[in-house]
Amino acid sequence: MAKKTTKKKTTTKAQPKAKPTAKVKKPSFKLTSQHKLIFGSLLIIIGLLLFISFLSFVFTGKEDQSVLHNFPERSTEYKNWASQLGAWVSDFFITKGFGLPSFIFSGLIFLSGVYVTLNLNKAKLRKHWIWGTLIVIWLSILFGFFTHKFDLLGGTIGFEMNTFFQDYIGKIGTVLLLVFGLIAYLAIRFKVTGESILNTFKRAKTSIKEDLKSEEKEKEPTIIFDNNLTEEAEAIKSAFEIPLEKTEPTITKHSAPTTKTEVKAENLTMEVTEKPKEETVDVPELKVEVEAIEEEKSEADNLSDKLVEDFGQFDPTLELSKYQFPPLDLLKKYDNEGISIDQEELEENKNRIVETLNNYKIGISSIKATIGPTVTLYEIVPEAGIRISKIKNLEDDIALSLAALGIRIIAPIPGKGTIGIEVPNKNSTIVSMRSVIASQKFQKSEMQLPIAFGKTISNETFVVDLAKMPHLLMAGATGQGKSVGLNAVLTSLLYKKHPAEVKFVLVDPKKVELTLFNKIERHYLAKLPDSEEAIITDNTKVINTLNSLCIEMDNRYEMLKNAFCRNIAEYNAKFKARKLNPNDGHAFLPYIVLVVDEFADLIMTAGKEVETPIARLAQLARAIGIHLIIATQRPSVNVITGIIKANFPARIAFRVTSKIDSRTILDGSGADQLIGRGDMLYTQGNELIRLQCAFVDTPEVEKITEFIGAQKAYPDAHLLPEYVGEEGGTNLDIDISDRDKLFREAAELIVTAQQGSASLLQRKLKLGYNRAGRIIDQLEAAGIVGNFEGSKARQVLVPDLVALDQLLENENNQ
Repeated sequence: MAKKTTKKKTTTKAQPKAKPTAKVKKPSFKLTSQHKLIFGSLLIIIGLLLFISFLSFVFTGKEDQSVLHNFPERSTEYKNWASQLGAWVSDFFITKGFGLPSFIFSGLIFLSGVYVTLNLNKAKLRKHWIWGTLIVIWLSILFGFFTHKFDLLGGTIGFEMNTFFQDYIGKIGTVLLLVFGLIAYLAIRFKVTGESILNTFKRAKTSIKEDLKSEEKEKEPTIIFDNNLTEEAEAIKSAFEIPLEKTEPTITKHSAPTTKTEVKAENLTMEVTEKPKEETVDVPELKVEVEAIEEEKSEADNLSDKLVEDFGQFDPTLELSKYQFPPLDLLKKYDNEGISIDQEELEENKNRIVETLNNYKIGISSIKATIGPTVTLYEIVPEAGIRISKIKNLEDDIALSLAALGIRIIAPIPGKGTIGIEVPNKNSTIVSMRSVIASQKFQKSEMQLPIAFGKTISNETFVVDLAKMPHLLMAGATGQGKSVGLNAVLTSLLYKKHPAEVKFVLVDPKKVELTLFNKIERHYLAKLPDSEEAIITDNTKVINTLNSLCIEMDNRYEMLKNAFCRNIAEYNAKFKARKLNPNDGHAFLPYIVLVVDEFADLIMTAGKEVETPIARLAQLARAIGIHLIIATQRPSVNVITGIIKANFPARIAFRVTSKIDSRTILDGSGADQLIGRGDMLYTQGNELIRLQCAFVDTPEVEKITEFIGAQKAYPDAHLLPEYVGEEGGTNLDIDISDRDKLFREAAELIVTAQQGSASLLQRKLKLGYNRAGRIIDQLEAAGIVGNFEGSKARQVLVPDLVALDQLLENENNQ
């Protein structure tokens, strides 16, 4: 006997496989259990209504035919049990559609509702829909074969399909085609093969033979023998009597038990031994038993699954669940929106370009124009043998012949075998913020931080993900559109992200550009705990804010490390699934976007104190959801340094006054040839893309912030970690009773490591920066570490733990 296995065995047909743990995808809109119940119930009701409508249409359809054209007038009376909508839908599906097979659609919709409500496997539901639809089509064609007009049986589709097939392959061909469809369905859906069909016929033949034999036996006359028989009867008895003693036993080689059939008369018993039948084995019908070894779940996983089952996933937007995103009506719609084609201007520019190139003996084989809101791109294909550099050098000559400002030659256009000449339109078109926000590309975007910058030369809405950039550098001369570009960035995020999902840190040295966003302080802004205003206008506070963001970055990385996650998306998905305990310091992490409106002013006043934390954030903060947007009107090398450029791959250049400034921003020319007023070049480390920045005016921003600010908000702005510069003076604790509880442990750690720094205490004792700084001050007051020495670690004045014990004991004795 083989030992019974303790592992659970399941057949592939009977039970589904254990669901493997899937990787967490980027956060997106997901149906909760309540949503599934509502949506599933709706589908069940729709399925039932369709069935009732179809069923009624079978009996009342002819009576409603005369009034269907009045739909949807309320005064018309319909016989359908679901009234006029039921009559119209039934006519659409049955008469004009697939006929009676349309009943299957009502069943599929009902089944979909059951699957959604009970949260069953959606893959099986998709199979039901695919096969159900194919069955509807096949049945419609089959029923249509027997009709000669549009009727309920096969509907219009069945009739037309039959007419089509019969016109080409005749009735016989149509029948054979239907048979082929049935065979294909059985073979694919039920795994039917030629062997299984043959075996089925064999089994049917055998069963028919057995039935015939049993019927013959039943028809044989039954002879009853009695002891009181006459002489004639005795003779008959002797003639029919079977000599039992002469019967030989039947020997069977089968291990199966033999079957004995008893035939009884009153004084006669006969045993007949039958050989057991050999069983045929149909190999394709064998069920393979699969050992399903379920992966053991930890207690934490079981608890998180139970919490999700009971309460659903954690919803960070729950506190402001009634928050409403600003409507599109708050944005202005301009009259002159849309591309207007001036055929005369196109023809004139084309002739001047061809004429100028011909003057320098440069032939063109073809030319094509792509019209944008402010610029038209002329793509030319030069004749064979023409050097590209020769056309590139004619940039100024073409500009002179066209008498236009901002001619830009792209030689060649990346990914195309053409040369591009960008020529500004005489009458430019305004690209409104409303048009790009309302576009399908932005509305249906599933990006983490979508930004709608404007429109390309081909008049397509340009949307990028700030989370993928991951940081953005904007530069351009005064009045060329930088502040409008920043407003476009902030407006895009306000229209797409909930206050719980993103926070802004706004730095505005000009003090007038970003002040309108004060109204949404308690919704979207982040600030230091001791700051009165969320928008930073004082340069001295910028340093503290940047260092505070560095602390926030370190804290977030510590949280990601403890949660075994690589980025903020994985961490938040894990937190929403209730797999991270808030009691262990975990929390939902919103994205933080730092916006600096004038970076040059900060560099002039603070220099390295600003550049160092900016560079550190740019290098490390991407994975934990802190993204930087820095704008400046002075793109010189002492402002946009090599460290800054290295960590800001995504750059936007508005019009500048010199080629040197253009090379500083873009590492190439082009920004000096823009026409201004929102005309800009965007690059993310590869090709340059010319865009017309969307225009959002100050009154529009004011309406948006007022709409958001009037709604329920959080008690305060999002608070960043407190930062106090080490040079900020210390209040030495002389009173021993006021010392921190971890003072002794911290002192032993500092003396053992012989390194007096707050960061050491943060790492080893898992403290926040503020508490670690206070303990360092107390250690200084106790004479264990020395005074602050700038960037160096403090000197440790106690050589070993013995000296430390003696010092602290002397303090207690005083």
